Amino acid sequence: MQNHHYQAALEDFHQARRQAAMQQLLALFTGQQTELLSYDDIRQKLKVTNVRERGLQDIPVEKIVGSVGRYNDFTRSFLPVTDSAERWARVKAATSDLVGLPPIEVYQLGDAYFVIDGNHRVSIARQLAAPTISAYVTEVKTRVPFTADDDPNEIICKSRYAEFLERTNLDKLRPDVNLLMTFCAHYSLLLDHIDAHRYYMGLDFQRDVSYEEAVAHWYDTVYLPVVALVREQGITRDFPERTEADMYVLLAEHRAELKEALGWDVDPETAVTDMQRKKKPNAAISRVLEAVVPDELEFGPAPGVWREERLAMRAVNNLFNDTMVAISGQPDDWRALDQAMLLVQRENGRLHGVHVAEKNRGDESETAVQEIRDKFNWLTTEAGVEANFNLEWGTVARRLVARAAFVDLLVLALNRPPGLSILERLASGLQTILKRTPRPVLVVPTAVSPMQHALLAYDGSPKAEEALFVATYLASRWQIALSVVTVSSSSNGKLDAAKRIQARAKTYLGVAGVSADFLLPVGPPAQTLLAVAQEQGADFMLMGGFGLSTMKSLVLGSTLNRVLLEYKQPVLICR
Repeated sequence: MQNHHYQAALEDFHQARRQAAMQQLLALFTGQQTELLSYDDIRQKLKVTNVRERGLQDIPVEKIVGSVGRYNDFTRSFLPVTDSAERWARVKAATSDLVGLPPIEVYQLGDAYFVIDGNHRVSIARQLAAPTISAYVTEVKTRVPFTADDDPNEIICKSRYAEFLERTNLDKLRPDVNLLMTFCAHYSLLLDHIDAHRYYMGLDFQRDVSYEEAVAHWYDTVYLPVVALVREQGITRDFPERTEADMYVLLAEHRAELKEALGWDVDPETAVTDMQRKKKPNAAISRVLEAVVPDELEFGPAPGVWREERLAMRAVNNLFNDTMVAISGQPDDWRALDQAMLLVQRENGRLHGVHVAEKNRGDESETAVQEIRDKFNWLTTEAGVEANFNLEWGTVARRLVARAAFVDLLVLALNRPPGLSILERLASGLQTILKRTPRPVLVVPTAVSPMQHALLAYDGSPKAEEALFVATYLASRWQIALSVVTVSSSSNGKLDAAKRIQARAKTYLGVAGVSADFLLPVGPPAQTLLAVAQEQGADFMLMGGFGLSTMKSLVLGSTLNRVLLEYKQPVLICR
């Protein structure tokens, strides 16, 4: 009988060997991991921190993934590869259900187990499809958690993470830290960030900063705010296979790419928004439309997008942290820079000058561009404004619109406002900018304004709501006068409707604690707004952008077009 059991066990062994060979062959095509893991290899990679005895337990057989010394003798599913048939068969013949076999000995790392003694018993247990096996367990704690499902790439990443923790001690400084990445090679980038942070801490604090102090300070003041932003914006939904540490690296690289392309630093909030925009399903369609649709007929983002981004990304302390001004270099156009510098000084922000050289006009000489750059740098330095100058090539409107997505405000000199005829409006670069730009635009017609008294043209439309949001901020932050004008016709019905519309603005401003004058004049909108602005002494106006569709505004014109033709003070146009 015993010989019969032994012969059956030998047959089982040979069948198991054939299964092992088939698994290894398939692995050549699928890339699936079939080898047992080496305990010593994993232990060294993940850095052991503590060891303790856990006693006798029943452990899940499927969680046994490695061996201390015999990891080359069996596959990941414990099929025999190089083991002798006799020894395997003797163990198999001794039992049919594991009853009576002594417990095995294992190390436990996370939810995974590595066999110290009892590899054959585990192999037999797998053959019998036993769910558990008795084992004396020694728990091994590592700096980086390990699971039975980790594949070779994950093990490599965890090894790099353990080396990072060994270098920084961040897990001891901040016990809840989790900087595990799928970008295995990028821990060096985090180390570079810490080194740079330590350097600037030394400059700020005027003393030597220890490495551990710099590590903790970087984590608290640089890494965690970026992760909080990632969570708030839900950006991990667009990158489901990436960790939060991965997203930190992606954002750092994206900011570096944007800086190289734009010429200035982009804050994390703007980088997150740009990443989300490029990840959207319709992003490719938008790029195709941009290539085939004329600029004059293209449309920009929906009203309210900019305000939602500002409110979602940060508390609105300074609404216009980054202002871009178009610099043409023409003598009369420097007023746009003067107006922009005044605003930047009030906002304590940064100014980005952009000069676009149109290729179809022929290349501008390097001397001419350098003269423009030198004057820009001199004027901004004299004004004490943090600024940078950037040169672009291409169509002015298209290049300004593209860059506007990375600032909070665009400032332009208004030399040729959209005219009254269809052809004049179609040829207007300003019309294109106002239609497509994702940010508010401040146009400066003739002279620089101190911006002490704002007139808000409010008709209750979505774009007027954006102008109300900005007007509320300016009146509150800058402590300037505000007049709110809602124009209506002479009919009682229209006047009542205008009163209801303006009541919404009163409520909004009241909640914000902003006082204003409210006017309900009657007459043609553009002419009435111009007259009221003069009567009130307003030195700039806030309006929503074009209310009509692109084609209708080209054919019929708009209130905004007429205001831009005649108003001599700056107009802040919101969408």
